[in-house]
Amino acid sequence: MISLMSAGGIALWVAGLGTPALIGWLVRNRIGQQIRTDGPSMHQAKAGTPTMGGVAIVVAMVAGYLLGHAGTHVAFTRGGVLVVLVTVAAGGVGVVDDWIKVHRRRSLGLNKRGKFGALLVIAVGYAIASEKWARVDTHLSFTRWDSIGIELGAVWWVIWATLLLVGTANAVNLTDGLDGLASGAATFCFAILAIIGYWQFRHFSIYRVSSALDLALVSVALAGACLGFLWWNAAPARIFMGDTGSLAIGTGLAALCLQMNLQLLLAVIGGLFVIVTLSVVIQVVSFWVFHRRVFRMAPLHHHFELLGWPETTVIVRFWILAGLFAALGLGIFYADFLSVSSLH
Repeated sequence: MISLMSAGGIALWVAGLGTPALIGWLVRNRIGQQIRTDGPSMHQAKAGTPTMGGVAIVVAMVAGYLLGHAGTHVAFTRGGVLVVLVTVAAGGVGVVDDWIKVHRRRSLGLNKRGKFGALLVIAVGYAIASEKWARVDTHLSFTRWDSIGIELGAVWWVIWATLLLVGTANAVNLTDGLDGLASGAATFCFAILAIIGYWQFRHFSIYRVSSALDLALVSVALAGACLGFLWWNAAPARIFMGDTGSLAIGTGLAALCLQMNLQLLLAVIGGLFVIVTLSVVIQVVSFWVFHRRVFRMAPLHHHFELLGWPETTVIVRFWILAGLFAALGLGIFYADFLSVSSLH
């Protein structure tokens, strides 16, 4: 428990105190956000706001994870290290994407093939390493390894894990459109995963996640990092996380759920990200098939902005939804625990 509190606290302080220093460096080097011309017109006032703030989240996460082990008996595990590495790698793709946007002074960074290809390579590498090196369970899972009872096997699990990682990274990327929306929603998700990880550690005979405590450490470090960054990212934002942050957060979220055998529960815990992504899919399909738009603008948060909702109202209400989804995920997990523990 001390290691968990240390990891979360250290990450929170590193992000909270390090972000202003990062803002100063970004301002001095004129690294500001380029706003989409096809986005809501009220967002044009945000042009020039420092971006690439996800660097602070990633650095704080790594610091919290490493220092959370100091002076404790919590061991580094292959699963925990893999989650940290894949989160950093995805953040690296985001850095390149954000840098191209700033350098070329346009809202588009890496082309779609370049970004997707880089994320795909990282996801495949993570999936293979998880199966071969970290020896993750290859069952299709919901709340635990045997909750569904379908054994995917090594090949299909790698394919499934790859799709889950790339899909979640892009889902968080789509959600990062308003000040503090993605960082606030992600804080709920990682906090819940930290609780679940600790619970899995205490009940190893049921969940069989050997790296559960170390994964809880990663989760709480990410929660602390997102919360510390949110202090500066909340409306009106002093800094944006950019793709550096959104890709790292989405990848880390999926990687944790894969290691913790919560693959399908991810859709509940991160329900807000799912809804935002579905809004984009619905909009695109509707336009292609019926030549009509369902929403005034996608992703969904922009639709409500164009309906006249103030940005802060959209953000807070979406945060409430994110918290409810995360709480629902924890409730489902605990209800399953009660049903299983009664049999032991």
